[in-house]
Amino acid sequence: MNVNLQNEMTGLDIFEQINKLKCEKNAVILAHYYQDADIQDVADFIGDSLALAQQAAKTDAQMIVFAGVHFMAETAKILNPSKKVVMPDINAGCSLADSCPADKFAEFKKKHPGAVVISYINCTAEVKTLSDIICTSSNAEKIIKSIPAEREIIFAPDRNMGAYLMKKTGRDMLLWDGSCMVHELFSLEKISNLKEQHPGAKLIAHPECEEPILKIADMIGSTSAMLKFTQVDSGSAYIVATETGILHQMMLASPKKTFIPAPPDNSCACNDCPHMKLNTLEKLYQCMRDEKPEIVLPPELMKNAEAPIRRMLELSAN
Repeated sequence: MNVNLQNEMTGLDIFEQINKLKCEKNAVILAHYYQDADIQDVADFIGDSLALAQQAAKTDAQMIVFAGVHFMAETAKILNPSKKVVMPDINAGCSLADSCPADKFAEFKKKHPGAVVISYINCTAEVKTLSDIICTSSNAEKIIKSIPAEREIIFAPDRNMGAYLMKKTGRDMLLWDGSCMVHELFSLEKISNLKEQHPGAKLIAHPECEEPILKIADMIGSTSAMLKFTQVDSGSAYIVATETGILHQMMLASPKKTFIPAPPDNSCACNDCPHMKLNTLEKLYQCMRDEKPEIVLPPELMKNAEAPIRRMLELSAN
């Protein structure tokens, strides 16, 4: 925390101040499961990418405070062009979105005229304008199955999720070669050792993980699906192969169960997303107080990016 903010907050309850600002500014705080526990605790709504997009689409708040990464805040702005959307740290990006530059993806798309473009929501607004339908890990299988069998499909940007979905749906798709730095770092050897140390623990994994991890997983699903699984499953211990922020909600929902973060293939103890963790409670307070950094996008870009997002929301509602 910087000195000025530290002085400002002396003797004040930051949670109380954030709640006060919510009322004063008619603001809503949307937070992803991968945020720090303090941010999750002060948020009005916590969810995965699909749930957050759905919430952003229906909120009555005048200001949306998005505690997540840049593409998520962009999506909220696209769905609410007349509202102010701010985020705690404008530099909270996404390695997966960065792995799919819009200009290169446009060239790739031109090579396959007539193909239906399904883009995972973890992409930039520019890539969304090049897409026919946006999807999330919660609804990707359903959306792929909605495409007529004779139509060619381009799936971007996550190659690991695309390969997993090809097996799940039986559809042969053209995959963009992108990936998430967090989900590609999990160590098969370390996870296998953990399973030996905890023989009763079930491995649950996000489909952004690489195939060797998914092969030994007891359950594969979106963050919301993983959370629900740990609530209804009869097991008592879980090795969780996704960003560690989700463990907070898992422990709150099932305090008597054990949750073990899957280890990465480096010296770190767990797999934190460096972009997600740029957001802090102090930065959240500052962005609400100052109403910046603000997400600003060109009107034409928002208009073109909105259609594939709305299509996703329509298909998800059915």
